[in-house]
Amino acid sequence: MNDVLALLQEFHRDKLAMLLRHEAGARLISQYDANNTYQYIINRDETHVSWLAKAITELGGPIADEVPAPDRDGKGAGAAATVVRDDLRDAQAFVDRWRPRLDAMTNARHAKMLDVILGETLEQKRFFEQALAGRTDLLGRRGEQLEPARGVVLPSRWIE
Repeated sequence: MNDVLALLQEFHRDKLAMLLRHEAGARLISQYDANNTYQYIINRDETHVSWLAKAITELGGPIADEVPAPDRDGKGAGAAATVVRDDLRDAQAFVDRWRPRLDAMTNARHAKMLDVILGETLEQKRFFEQALAGRTDLLGRRGEQLEPARGVVLPSRWIE
């Protein structure tokens, strides 16, 4: 059981680091539809991290919540494209790094949870690919409206 716990703790750290990178990246994604997609991705990442934390706690392990702060800065469309490109690459690297270890797991419950997380990470990768291709209908189409949403989001929620 210690091997399962150690694996879940390592996976949790990786997924938490990904969540923090997505949060930092969302601050640089100002296009409305792309930012909404990042908010959706962040929500799923938070769900994954909570599943992992619960599994770790149930096994009696501590939850390490210290991961290096993401290094994301920049301005303009070029910075946004770099963020999305980096996240696309990181999503694939995450799946490539964890798929072989997951395939070797014998604990079916935890293996299924990690499999769902890897599957959703591949869905995130697809969002990033579509965003880089200039798509704005990442989370669905707007009925009869043919144009993307106008305007941009602010990098922080509150302005005083």
